[in-house]
Amino acid sequence: MSADAKAEPKPSNLPKLLRFGVPALLSLAIDQATKQWARAALGPEGSGRVKTVIGKALSFHYAENPGIAFSMFRDLRGGRFVLAALAVVALVMVLRYLRSTDASQKKLHVALGLIAGGAIGNLIDRLLYARVVDFILVDLGVWPLDPWPVFNVADIVLVVGVGLIALDMVMTRRAAAASAVPEPPGRG
Repeated sequence: MSADAKAEPKPSNLPKLLRFGVPALLSLAIDQATKQWARAALGPEGSGRVKTVIGKALSFHYAENPGIAFSMFRDLRGGRFVLAALAVVALVMVLRYLRSTDASQKKLHVALGLIAGGAIGNLIDRLLYARVVDFILVDLGVWPLDPWPVFNVADIVLVVGVGLIALDMVMTRRAAAASAVPEPPGRG
């Protein structure tokens, strides 16, 4: 057997899976723990119990959301299962995207892990309780934060994950543009 016939050893996917899995598991655990706390300390919805953190700017109020962000699709018939199915489809897409990434795309792996952790956190709520628990209220007294709709840790990590992907895309494009060699003048 010639040296050319020997297969190159396939690089391990373990680092990529760790960069994805650790943020996914941490964000999921923190999300579920904080939602349990909110149910115990602030619930049920309408109880009026509030925990002030920073004056009016940041407080905890218990809310249940049967829809998606900002209570959209709140009255969707069979919404619990439709939205759960959409979350599963999104997770499959995230996993397929992760699989296609290069081992060097470290920030992207972390971002996908955050998205997966947040999506699973809200999916658990939908399947177990038919609604997502929200409890963080930001009110800075200026638009659009007067007040911002109530949200949870899963929402935070989803937004951070998407933001990291957008940032990674912008940085990748800038790096590609900077490394592109312009054609010498006078040719063409």
